[in-house]
Amino acid sequence: MDQTESFDVVILGSGQGGKLLAWHLASLGKRVAVVERQWIGGSCPAVACLPSKNEVWSAHVAATVRHAGHFGTVTGPFSVDMAKVLARKQGMIDRDLAAHRAAYEASGAELIMGTGSFISSDTLEVTLNEGGSRRLRGEKIVINVGTHALIPDVPGLRAAIPLTHIEALELDRAPEHLIVLGGGYTGIEMAQAFRRFGSRVTIVEQGTQLLAHEDLDVAEEVLNILRTDGIEVLVGARLTCIEGRSGVKIQAYVQLSSGPRMLEGTDILVSVGRVPNTAGIGLEAARIAVDDRGYVQVDGALKTNLPNIWAIGEAAGSPQFTHASFDDFRIVRDNLAGGNRRTDGRLVPNVVFIEPQVAHVGLRERDAQREGRKVRMATLPLARVMRTMATDQVAGFMKVLVGTDDDRILGFTMVGPEAGEVMAVVQTAMIAGLPYTSLRDAVLAHLTFAEGLAPLLARVPPRAAG
Repeated sequence: MDQTESFDVVILGSGQGGKLLAWHLASLGKRVAVVERQWIGGSCPAVACLPSKNEVWSAHVAATVRHAGHFGTVTGPFSVDMAKVLARKQGMIDRDLAAHRAAYEASGAELIMGTGSFISSDTLEVTLNEGGSRRLRGEKIVINVGTHALIPDVPGLRAAIPLTHIEALELDRAPEHLIVLGGGYTGIEMAQAFRRFGSRVTIVEQGTQLLAHEDLDVAEEVLNILRTDGIEVLVGARLTCIEGRSGVKIQAYVQLSSGPRMLEGTDILVSVGRVPNTAGIGLEAARIAVDDRGYVQVDGALKTNLPNIWAIGEAAGSPQFTHASFDDFRIVRDNLAGGNRRTDGRLVPNVVFIEPQVAHVGLRERDAQREGRKVRMATLPLARVMRTMATDQVAGFMKVLVGTDDDRILGFTMVGPEAGEVMAVVQTAMIAGLPYTSLRDAVLAHLTFAEGLAPLLARVPPRAAG
């Protein structure tokens, strides 16, 4: 065994928060090691956020061509070349990988490709991908190991070798009939994309609605959008058994309220949740506390139960978005420099990149009702936003929640084109603590989708008298 090597900071996992922290600390002269098992830069640039949105955009182009005649552009027969879709995505990944390697070299942080496991509270044993091992001791250690797709314990499902988002993004073909298990963010993004690539698609969602965390009116609007795209959506559908093999032929047996049904498909994509990558990394040996689902327990400063160890990103239970991990980096960075930054009360937005987009920030109507919070609410159908007169993109709506005792915006949701960009305008106002009237009375550019904020906010009921 090689002699133990000492570092100021050892980071287990090179995802968004971890790599940024490594580059920052190394640039300050700290000796930093990053242990990465597979994807330099984490899953986002390699197999998740960027690749999926790359292919979603290719699907958008296919849909634009398919419907070009509506806008006066006459096209002949066309087809989707999935090999080129895959090549375009891979080119982006390769460029990003080169940028990550350059950033490591420029910062001075050492990237170690291998699988790390705690052998004590300050030391990791790393089994190197190229063979051999190294033992690393860190004055400070940061856990940044992320999550992986959950494969539920359904008879025949594992034997069918189902797709997760990782394998789905490697397909150089459009499945003849793709069955998507799960109606969450990733499931519906992939469902719509492959439908636009030419696949027949069926979504099987066990819950009573799509997008379980969203308000019912949002879920119903998305359901209508997907069905308009020609996607079959089954809600309240429990998968009971799978026969066959994904990529060849499968039979999926589901239980509906109306009775059992059998679906015949060629491929199945599983997107029903995530599991933290904390098993088998020696947390027990280091006596690092985890919750009953395996997530590392942290306080608002992202510190574990041990004074020298932090955890960031999805494995620490942070919202499963790259921008949340980025904020985790800033929290640990500032606190290591003597600050007192915390996750408590932070405003984390989210966007579902179907077409049209679904964007949300702040309080939801369902949460306000559950908590017994009184709010003022207003909605605006997207057809009332003037830009839709030029684009014909009328599906969707905007919704805002405002406090009853003051005029602060508490939450905003939009289903519509560029919803994420419009949401960012509202989020900025929320961060600034502006009254909703400031946006309502602002001079917003014409013709934009953000212009719809004025008529939306004009619908907010006045405060109760007295």
